[in-house]
Amino acid sequence: MSNTGVFLDIDGTLYRNSLMVEHFKKMLKYEVIKQYRWYDIAEKAFKEWDKRQGEYEDYMLKVATIYLESMKGLNRNEIEFITNQVIKLKGDRVYRFTRDRIEWHREKGHNIIFISGSPDFLVSKMALKYGATDYRGTKYHVGENGNFTGEIEQMWDSINKHEAIMEFAENYKLDLAKSYAYGDTNGDYSMFKLVGNPIAINPTKELLLNIKEDKKLAKRTLIVIERKDVIYKLSAGVEFI
Repeated sequence: MSNTGVFLDIDGTLYRNSLMVEHFKKMLKYEVIKQYRWYDIAEKAFKEWDKRQGEYEDYMLKVATIYLESMKGLNRNEIEFITNQVIKLKGDRVYRFTRDRIEWHREKGHNIIFISGSPDFLVSKMALKYGATDYRGTKYHVGENGNFTGEIEQMWDSINKHEAIMEFAENYKLDLAKSYAYGDTNGDYSMFKLVGNPIAINPTKELLLNIKEDKKLAKRTLIVIERKDVIYKLSAGVEFI
């Protein structure tokens, strides 16, 4: 087995939205989660982001808050159908560039590892669908009765992704200087710092600014923008507004 690792974020990097949001929508549709929680907490943040007057990450944090509160007490096995539906109906809605790169890495025999802030029970199914070697998602704790406790071990921030990569590097004997990382938000910044081949997919402005400030990182980072049926490849030194 190769000693090259491929650390790949899912939401916004492979999948063209958020697995958690898609699961959240399905839970609303089947009335597992009450609609009023959405209107009370997340609707305003969503509208501000949708009009590009607010930040996407602010919206996502509010959704994550509702989602976590709403999941508490639900039985994991009883919502398995909804979980499977998300992957079945939405799992192919991915960026062409990233999908092709996964195939390229697989042909090279690289260790493909999904690291995502989405729930681990969704990340595991995406990892299986795309033939990943291993995965790490936000862990939603389940009690002995099979119900979600409301406690999590998050995986959407830079610190936890850094720790996860170091664990995978040790377990799989990976050479990080030869390895790759794919991400889109500042939560993926630590992954970029650790590897020799960082690739930012449709990156946020915060991530771009941090890359540009680190001249060594900027020199080795590839920026990929995929819009409609066109893929643009840029250096981190490109000017942006």
